[in-house]
This record gives sequence, C-alpha cells and structure tokens, in this order.
Amino acid sequence: MDGVIVGAALVRDGKLLTQQRAWPPHHAGQWELPGGRVEEGETDSYALARECQEELDVAVTVGGRVGTEVPLPGGKVLRVYSAALISPGDEPRAVEHTALRWVGPDELDDVDWLPADRGLIPDLRALLLD
Repeated sequence: MDGVIVGAALVRDGKLLTQQRAWPPHHAGQWELPGGRVEEGETDSYALARECQEELDVAVTVGGRVGTEVPLPGGKVLRVYSAALISPGDEPRAVEHTALRWVGPDELDDVDWLPADRGLIPDLRALLLD
C-alpha cells in the first residue's frame, strides 16, 4: 500500500519515548512518535527498525500494533507498533529532531502532540499501564 507511515511506541521502564519536531515550520516544537515512511519493498517492521536506527541511533525490536490505523492527509495512513530497545542500556539520541523526552502515562495529556499521534493517547496509555 502506498503512503504508509509507521510509528514506534518505544517503551522503557514504563515510559514512552517522544521526539520534538524541528520542521516543517507549522509543526516545529510539536511532539510525535519516532518513525517514518515505509519504502517500496519494505515490511512495516523493517521500515520501523530502519527509521529508529536513522532517527534515534538505536536498534529496536518491533512488536504488535498499537491502536487502529490513523488516516493522514494525502491518503496516507499511520500505523503504530510497540517497540523495545534491543540493548536496554542504549540511550536514544535526537539525530533529526530538536529533543527527546520519556513520558509516563500521567504525562501523555500534557504533551503538545501532532494531531495524528494525539488520537492514539488512550492506546498509548493502555500500553504503558499494561
């Protein structure tokens, strides 16, 4: 399917990793889950692992889907998957973003999320409390 964007619900010690957008200007400063576009010939899992390596400089294992598919502008869709660091001691770093932040279930509503990610808050909270 064309236009699939994958996102990582990367959890460590009961907290979710978020990253702050640097661009485009109208979304700069807002927060999102790590991830990106599924390229031709890639599975969702492969694309998500590649994006985490590129954006966070860490290797992850990809788990099951979180929530439902979120429609995006231009006919694209967002699919979020649970993820975990392969080496729990690795520290993700903001390669392409302004900042990273680990948030707990009680902090999810306080984050200035991108609209697509905001709709997943109940599913993300359930994942953190599981």
